Amino acid sequence: MEAIVLAAGYSSRANAFKMTLSLGPMSVLEQTISKFEGICTRVIVVAGYQAEIIQEEINKINNNKAYSFQIKLVYNENFNLGMFSSIQKGCSEVKAGTSFITPGDCPLVKKETVQLVAEHNGNVVIPSFNYKGGHPIKLSCEVKQKILETNPASNLRVVLDGYDKTYITVDDPGVLKDVDTPEDYQKVIDYYNKRTQQELHRDGSLGSI
Repeated sequence: MEAIVLAAGYSSRANAFKMTLSLGPMSVLEQTISKFEGICTRVIVVAGYQAEIIQEEINKINNNKAYSFQIKLVYNENFNLGMFSSIQKGCSEVKAGTSFITPGDCPLVKKETVQLVAEHNGNVVIPSFNYKGGHPIKLSCEVKQKILETNPASNLRVVLDGYDKTYITVDDPGVLKDVDTPEDYQKVIDYYNKRTQQELHRDGSLGSI
């Protein structure tokens, strides 16, 4: 299984290059990528605007040698056409039978959620929290091929509307949280810190039993 991580946008609403913003000990991009450890053999990062910054970030991640999967940066020369062009670019690089797709600014998804989605079969498998679909989405080879054959002026929603979707209910608000604005970033930091404290408290309690 492989994953496509979309990191080609302008970050125009974030007032910063959001992929390299800090979140705990990692960047937003690494937090997103890290959830595929032990699940995917390769993560394809699609870059566009300021791709050299994404490359530097991937070099840092690779230097840490913390992950078993390969990270491949792919440059989308048509990133100015919008996200669907980056999705198509990523899909053109996928070799595995099934693949995940997620924006690079969705750093709060639990690894358990990714594992759960990976275990379910279907052309389109989507994690759902409070009856809202989120990320990452798992796609079959058939859907990937359909994306590649679709007019670049279209979008992912139009393609996915042609398939039955399998929604997996998860106890994970992180599937819905991304970083579009400075306010979003602050909310993501607050949620990350709160969850980290809860996990430390839980682990400490378990250790005292």
